[in-house]
Amino acid sequence: MIALPVSRKDLISLSIKDTQNTIENIMEHLFEDETFIPGEKTESRRRVFDSGKEILTTTDKIIKSYIRVSRDNREIVRIPAYRIQHNNIAGFYKGGIRFSETVSEEEVENLAVLMTLKNALHDLPYGGAKGGVVINPKDYSDRELNLVSKKYVQRFAPDIGPTHDIPAPDMGTNDQVMDWMIGEYKTIHPGKSYLGAFTGKSIENGGALGRREATGKGTYHSYFWLINEWARKQKDREKEIDKGIHFQQYEKLKSIYERSDEGKSIRMAVQGFGNVGGVAANMAYHCKELKHDVIAVSDHLGTLYNADGLDIDKLVVFHNRNNQLPNTQEELDAAEIKAELLHRDDILTLDMDVFILAAIEDQITTSNMKKVKADVFVEGANAPIDAAADQYLHDQGKVVIPDILANAGGVMVSYLEWKQDRITQVYTEDEVLNQMYLQMSNSCEKVFREYFSKGLPGIRTTCYSNALKRLFELLYKHGKLF
Repeated sequence: MIALPVSRKDLISLSIKDTQNTIENIMEHLFEDETFIPGEKTESRRRVFDSGKEILTTTDKIIKSYIRVSRDNREIVRIPAYRIQHNNIAGFYKGGIRFSETVSEEEVENLAVLMTLKNALHDLPYGGAKGGVVINPKDYSDRELNLVSKKYVQRFAPDIGPTHDIPAPDMGTNDQVMDWMIGEYKTIHPGKSYLGAFTGKSIENGGALGRREATGKGTYHSYFWLINEWARKQKDREKEIDKGIHFQQYEKLKSIYERSDEGKSIRMAVQGFGNVGGVAANMAYHCKELKHDVIAVSDHLGTLYNADGLDIDKLVVFHNRNNQLPNTQEELDAAEIKAELLHRDDILTLDMDVFILAAIEDQITTSNMKKVKADVFVEGANAPIDAAADQYLHDQGKVVIPDILANAGGVMVSYLEWKQDRITQVYTEDEVLNQMYLQMSNSCEKVFREYFSKGLPGIRTTCYSNALKRLFELLYKHGKLF
């Protein structure tokens, strides 16, 4: 059978449907668990759970606008822009704004749902939202990006604010964009509190120390914690682990730290070399407890490969200067970096132990899932593994650390930034990162202890179940379910 090509928009549409279907399925399992919300029985229980399911699979508000911007060549462009607010039962809406050509309503809505689940999983006092502008920021000058940023705030000003909906950076945006946006927000709302309206700002503008690196450090920490803090401590309790898929997964985790203990290197690849992938690669390269060879890294231009391990320090220097990885032999030679140049998608199927996916969504799908060779996958990006591939990898005994668990370091630090802006007290970088690591460790302990001890059907399902329990209980306590 010849597979018909699937458009990127179709893939994203499937993604939001997958997320909604997963929520519905987990809600059904919670309905059948009579120890959860034990006060509701029979018809009343059915009605309450159907109501909760409807609320959590439905988005509160979808806002679409067009930003009109004069370009440097005097052309006027009309750019679609979105702000989507999924649910705020746990607190103010929270989620990034991305500038990308791939932005669509379906993509932004799915990311908003994932933000609701992520914040609930990590016990953060936030709901979920997301924003997007359909541009490639590399094609725009600083003047043009400044206009796009200010126009975005003008369009969505009634729907954002420090006690309503708090945006942050995402793919294609950074602290400079947040500074421009908060400057415009302040102009529109003179005399009102404004600093907490956006997080991910520059340090000089009220940003938190360590915020830029937080998502990458949190992503690496989720993997490190699972290997070094959980798997390493199970030697005396191996018999308690279910002998099916769960034991296969444990054996893979065990083989990784044993490889390091024997003086061999854990072979790691990192897709994406920005604030997430670059930081995670650097942490692995310098990790003292586990020995890694980062054998491959990639960005939108290509993949760099060295079976003996890349010099990540030199790559970081080059990337900081050029905002991209070397993509010619001349650039590699000039930077004194030994690497083979491969196609950017070649990184997906290299022989490795650990794969950190820190680029964009839909990287491992039904089209390539049988070709990937890693044993552990860490989702530094949002939704880089689709639902079918996630199930296939699980059935093969491989371990996937889901996005809503792994890449929450950024929003954890965003919460600290929002809090310091309200109390006008600046946290040190050590305070910020130590709090993030502690919260990430607590979340990992909660998820992996429950997943392995109870033999649950999937790590992602365990994450979603924990998040949905919190959200459902809040809806129930608030009297929203009738």
